[in-house]
Amino acid sequence: MPRYLTEKDIADFRSELCKVATERFARFGYEGVTMRQLAEALGCSPKTPYRYFKDKADILATVRAQAFAKFADALEAASKGPPVERGRRSSEAYVTFALKNPHAYRIMFDIDAPIDEKHPELGPQAERAARYITRGAEEMAKAGMIDSDPAMFGYAMWAAIHGIVMLHQSGMLAHGPDYKKLVAFLGATMTKGAAANGKGKKR
Repeated sequence: MPRYLTEKDIADFRSELCKVATERFARFGYEGVTMRQLAEALGCSPKTPYRYFKDKADILATVRAQAFAKFADALEAASKGPPVERGRRSSEAYVTFALKNPHAYRIMFDIDAPIDEKHPELGPQAERAARYITRGAEEMAKAGMIDSDPAMFGYAMWAAIHGIVMLHQSGMLAHGPDYKKLVAFLGATMTKGAAANGKGKKR
């Protein structure tokens, strides 16, 4: 007679499956992971994961949504205080999250899978994370720290910090500057440049 599964049993299995899936998707990409492999890693029947998720795409969307939510939580916790302090804290929180959660970071930004309406839980979490990144630039513009398009500034800063993270994770900064100093230099230089550009327009 099959054992009755409690809500805790179900939650625990889903959590463990998501943990394994996050690591596998990060290492092998979407096409390099199968439901059978996930089942083998969990020591269960190949059919068991289908009791908890519709298919592989459903699992990927779920773990990406979870990753974006945790990422947004980290950025939200850092987005307090005056704009100049908030920008520094947010950049530090971004890099800290990426380095402490490399698999989650990779399935968010380095996997070939669209964010679309097929998985409604994913889009809002991805948008939430993006808004925290770009909102800092809007606050800086309101405070008069920069005089440039805040959306362009925010996305440019995002792209640059992402580049630092990827270079650090791939070991390409082993003989270069410390990544923390590089992030600080990047923020100061971009902010100064945006402010200088604004002053130049007013002349």
